Amino acid sequence: MFIYEKKLQFPVKIANPNPKLAAYIISQYGGPDGELGASMRYLSQRYAMPYPEAKGVLTDIGTEELGHMEMVAAIVHQLTRNLTDEEVRANPGFAAYFVDHTTGVYPTAASGFPWTAASIQSTGDVIADLTEDLAADAAMV
Repeated sequence: MFIYEKKLQFPVKIANPNPKLAAYIISQYGGPDGELGASMRYLSQRYAMPYPEAKGVLTDIGTEELGHMEMVAAIVHQLTRNLTDEEVRANPGFAAYFVDHTTGVYPTAASGFPWTAASIQSTGDVIADLTEDLAADAAMV
């Protein structure tokens, strides 16, 4: 169903590590309104959609969100690779993440709360689902 192209749609090239910035950006990966939740939300809700055209749109958006997730993961990885002990210790917001995940990219909110499917909804009610989609996408702006 999916065709994976082994390159990012928008290449990420970050030269200098910045764990403080990574501690904020990780929320866009696995936070309550992050790309992981968005992709799962759309790809799950498409099954209850009674209109084929709208089902196709939900599939397209969910797939696009997976691409966004990959770009955000690349950003976090590049911001945290080759960190020194001093850089980790100087950034307490990232240090707690580092204890559990070192420089691995893990779906979590900036607060440290890990991603959970409980942060998304797929009710089977088309209007309720689309309303949640609008609200979640508005939160990411």
